[in-house]
Amino acid sequence: MRILYGVQATGNGHITRARALLPALQQQDIEVDFLFSGRPQQQLFDMELFGDYRWANGFTFSTANGKVQRLATLSQLRPWQFYRDVRQLDLSGYDLVLTDFEPVSAWAAKRQRILTVGLARQYALRYPLAGKQSAAWLKTAVSCFAPAQHMLGVHWQPDFPGLLPPLLPSATAPGDNGHHSIPQVPFILVYLPFEQTSVVLNWLKQCPSWQFKLYSNVSEMRLEQNVTLLPLSRSAFPLDLQHCSGVICNSGFGLCSEALIAGKKLLIKPLAGQIEQTYNSHTLLKMGKALQFNQFMPELLQHWLAQAPATPYPLPDPAPAIARWLKQGCSTPVSELAAAVWQQ
Repeated sequence: MRILYGVQATGNGHITRARALLPALQQQDIEVDFLFSGRPQQQLFDMELFGDYRWANGFTFSTANGKVQRLATLSQLRPWQFYRDVRQLDLSGYDLVLTDFEPVSAWAAKRQRILTVGLARQYALRYPLAGKQSAAWLKTAVSCFAPAQHMLGVHWQPDFPGLLPPLLPSATAPGDNGHHSIPQVPFILVYLPFEQTSVVLNWLKQCPSWQFKLYSNVSEMRLEQNVTLLPLSRSAFPLDLQHCSGVICNSGFGLCSEALIAGKKLLIKPLAGQIEQTYNSHTLLKMGKALQFNQFMPELLQHWLAQAPATPYPLPDPAPAIARWLKQGCSTPVSELAAAVWQQ
């Protein structure tokens, strides 16, 4: 069996999900090719796992100062390029297309009548998660952006049929608490890619009795008072996640999921204007698993730092079941697949 796996690269969580699922697909002897879109190719990093992957422009959003910039987002849309990419993507050698909310592969599959499975957080937003009613347009928007015959949404709770637990790298799988190496000085892990690094840095310096590791768009590690700035790294970041005392981040689904399972307390700042992060924040607050902030106030940071540690939130690993289901041609209903996974 050969599949094309389209991955929306606007956020690292989509790429992390692909990393988590790939070994299970390979165990089923499924040949996988990848297509990434939504981020300039030169900004993708640590991509060796995906081999000779394809890249397309796709669609993304523009941000500044922690907020989606709507006019800038509209100005960078390239609809004719998207149309050309869809028409030029030849799927004749594939049995199935798997899309993590990646529109080029999804629309090419629809055009060529190839079986398509959507696996992404966004597909869960078709439901009123944590009692938050979906906007009337949202279900249609999700289905139109990356259409698929089967839509598998990922969520932290089995609130609706068809929702699956998050797919995460093995380092944050249930039962691995990450405390098997040399103890480190307690620190807080910080990743706020949509914020100005200087603003975040000055905020963290207001709590000099705490150590922070701030991952940002820097070329090399440097120390500024109680803050260690670090370049993005898919090898170092997961290790720091396992050993930190808490996580400060935006409310992207992937990193929040890793922190939940690893038992790290969360301080989250949703990206303003990004509807998925709004839903994620709402759900985490309803679950009592995070504290939210919208402005960089030292008093709130001090309050959160003084809170007790979190406890692990174990969830079953859906990757093997998803891979088997794909191998079998998606022959059983998504609701049955999801129910079996949650019962593990």
